[in-house]
Amino acid sequence: MPDADHTLLCFDYGLKKIGVAIGNTLTGLARPLTILRPVTKAERFTQIEALLNEWQPDALVVGLPLTLTGEEQYASLRCRRFANQLHGRYALTVHLVDERGSSLEAQALLANNDDDDAVAAAVILQRWLDHHE
Repeated sequence: MPDADHTLLCFDYGLKKIGVAIGNTLTGLARPLTILRPVTKAERFTQIEALLNEWQPDALVVGLPLTLTGEEQYASLRCRRFANQLHGRYALTVHLVDERGSSLEAQALLANNDDDDAVAAAVILQRWLDHHE
């Protein structure tokens, strides 16, 4: 994928909020896009579908929460399930990326305690872009 111009959307998945970022393989840069706050599963996928229709990504990235030692945990299973649902519903490639430390990095970038979910998604997507040049 890195040899061409591809758009990617990244999701920092949470039960109450989903941070979303957008990036491009041509520029190699990711940026925060929005924070989704769906109340129901149906609302979650309605909001995601609207973003997919607007941005027409070539692939998706989902942050995978691991323990400090790199092991999977309960939250990892939820994110894997979410990634599988995205792939199944929209037939797009979904890449899982280790998200350890992304929220702390986002908070440092923001220098405050505001909602950091979209910035964390940009950090996760930037990691993917940096390793797939």
